[in-house]
This record gives sequence, C-alpha cells and structure tokens, in this order.
Amino acid sequence: MARYDTDFQGFSDELGASFRTYGFAVVADHGLDETVIEAALADAKAFFALPEEVKRAYHMPGTGGARGLTPFGVEAAKDAKTVDLKEFWHTGRELPSGHAYAKYMRANLWPTEVEGFRDHLYGMFEALDALGRKLLRAIARYLKLGDAFFEDKVELGNSVLRMLHYPPVPADAPGVRAGAHEDINVITLLLGAEEAGLQLKDANGEWLDIAPPPGALVVNIGDMLQRLTNHVLPSTTHRVVNPAPERRGFARYSTPFFLHFNPDFLIETLPSTITPENPDRYVGKAIMAEDFLTERLKEIRLL
Repeated sequence: MARYDTDFQGFSDELGASFRTYGFAVVADHGLDETVIEAALADAKAFFALPEEVKRAYHMPGTGGARGLTPFGVEAAKDAKTVDLKEFWHTGRELPSGHAYAKYMRANLWPTEVEGFRDHLYGMFEALDALGRKLLRAIARYLKLGDAFFEDKVELGNSVLRMLHYPPVPADAPGVRAGAHEDINVITLLLGAEEAGLQLKDANGEWLDIAPPPGALVVNIGDMLQRLTNHVLPSTTHRVVNPAPERRGFARYSTPFFLHFNPDFLIETLPSTITPENPDRYVGKAIMAEDFLTERLKEIRLL
C-alpha cells in the first residue's frame, strides 16, 4: 500500500488482477498501527485463557454468533461432517442511539474480566473498517465504477471483527481447524496468517499455501462481492489445515475482519459485469444483504 497514494491506478490494477485470478491478495505496508493490533490480540489471548464457565457467560445461543463468544466446536463449514476446531469472539459496529439498523445489529458484549478489552478491540475494529474502505476504493477503480462507488454501501455495514483461537491439535483430532469454505461478506481482511495452515483452492483445484510475510495483510473476496460482480471477482474456497506434528502443541491466533454491506443494500448484478461471455447468473435474484447473511449463517450452523 506504499503505492496507494503515489500510483493508485497501478496499485488498483495489481490488486484487482490478483483477486481476479485467485480471489485473494497479500497486501504489505498496510499502515495499521502495530500497538493497536498487539493490544487487541493480547486481550483476546487473555480472554481465551479464562476458565470455560467464565467464557460461556458471553455465549448467546440463537443469535448466529453475531456478538460475544462462539465456543469451541460450534461452527462448521457448509455441508461439513465435522465441526471446526476453533473458538472465536465477535465485535461489531457500535451504532448511534436509536439508529434504524439496530434491528439488524445486536449490541456488543464486553467482558469485565480483561481490562481495556473494549477500547482495544473496538480500536482495531475501526482501524480495519477504515482500511477496508480504502481497499474498496481500489477495487472500485479496477471495476471502473468510480472510486467512491462502495462508500455509501458499506459506511454502516454489518461488519464483524473476529478474534480467532485455534487450540493445540491432538494427533487424533476429528476434523480440521477450519473446513473448506467461502466467506459470506464483501471482503475479508486477515491478520495473523503467518502461522502455517491457511490454503486456497486455485482454478485448477489445487490447494495453495498462503504464506504472507510477517505483518502483511491477507485480503479475499467474499460471496456478496462475487455475486455483485457476476463472479468477475471470485469468492475462493479456502481452509485452515491442521499443523505439522512439530507444531501441534501450539495454538494459532488470527484476526479476520469481515466487511459487510449496509444491511438493507440490495445485491444486484452490476450491469458492467454482464457480457455475452459472462451472462447474468442472478437474473431476478436480487437479495438484500441482511437476507443473504441470514441464509448463509443457517448453512454454517450458527443459526
């Protein structure tokens, strides 16, 4: 992103080309404040280290895991036979009092056991939200939509910061840390992928390791943007495989930020992405972002 301000067109072209080919891109020099990231990660680790009965007080069954804790062994990839080997915490957007979107977005939960948790995690939420909007300007440029195309469509998006904990994996573990899946949202910004395990499936069906340099950001296209762009930008299948034997005793932590559209945004194929070679795949199937999200949360057993 060092080129973002000096060669925006070049940056946008390279970012878009990577997305078009892989559905993923690795972004260096993202400018996020390391102290903000480290403080939020330290608080998440402190929370996950609490006794199970303490953590469970922040689990809200029947809410789709929108806020607070989703305990170990709950979420599964769509159509998977086993659950994922992970637990996670969700922080979402803080809305102004009485906002109409409150019917779509639950209030955040904040554990009292970890001092500074609220400030640190919401600080990271806001930093990643701002960075995501910057990246969407580059995607809009690549798609020739006008740089500000996404601004009013994500400004109060139903986005979530997920603090992920994959505990050490026993040799006979059923399932994997995260089964093969695609993301639901617009784009995902992921920090903490340096620990091996993240893989994407390329167009030939081969699994490729994603091994970013330390501190780099992994960004991928979600199903909502794939649908909007008529699959010009693909939402790629990816997974987190279990570690090699020598790393089984180590936990893995990562922090994906799932950037979403405003809940009432209508996802409808962009006319510019419809061509004779790529006819509209969603004729008559426009869907509100909130309805799309609800459908998918049911598929992955969070609702």
